[in-house]
Amino acid sequence: MSRHGDREPRVVVGFHAVLGRLRAEPASVIEIYLDEARADARARDLVGLAERAGVRLLRVPTRRLDGFTGGGRHQGVVARVSLRPLAADLDALLDGLEGPPLLLVLDGVTDPHNLGACLRVANAAGAHAVIAPRDRASGITPVVSKVASGAAEETPYLMVTNLARTLDALKARDIWVVGADAAGTQDLHSAELPTPLAWVLGAEGEGMRRLTRERCDLLLRIPMQGAVDSLNVSVAAGIVLYESRRRRDLPGA
Repeated sequence: MSRHGDREPRVVVGFHAVLGRLRAEPASVIEIYLDEARADARARDLVGLAERAGVRLLRVPTRRLDGFTGGGRHQGVVARVSLRPLAADLDALLDGLEGPPLLLVLDGVTDPHNLGACLRVANAAGAHAVIAPRDRASGITPVVSKVASGAAEETPYLMVTNLARTLDALKARDIWVVGADAAGTQDLHSAELPTPLAWVLGAEGEGMRRLTRERCDLLLRIPMQGAVDSLNVSVAAGIVLYESRRRRDLPGA
């Protein structure tokens, strides 16, 4: 169960992500590229913070920033950062946990905006890792990193060759595999949630693949009170992860 990605520098884009990394861990920021046309207060704050942290900052044309993001939105700032040494693989991560695991498994989430949002909510809810199949998932791109607002560098994202086999391995460790699915036989709020736990979500529209669904110990549905019959995958991830976190934090849990 290996971790996808190498130790090469990663690009972080946007003022929120770059300023957040610069404040939290300036030593990990290799250099910053700032649009030479930006002279507003936000740009001046960034320049001052970089100077105080001793981080090299270059003023460059917009077209050079566009080259980092393939023309995507960067707000006029891009930073090259070194990656933290996260867990080398899923087995090592699980072996190192002190409490029961809380994992998020994504089957078929290929949109980088959705992946970035899932990483962000997983980090906020205290999930220990996000797992995805290598052949049906987005990698960590500048767009993912920007949407994740730092979570892509904080939360292990493990891309596995065979998701069904990985779920079997989790179950062998006595980790319950629970799918969030509109066809679930039980309601999220009334069902008992075991710990340790791996939540499995499919892409909006397609849902989980058959082999993934068959690996689930439980299929639970999120209550829907309005006219819509489905939720964006990152919204659904937030609901189920925070429900798990809420129950774990109850007195006597």
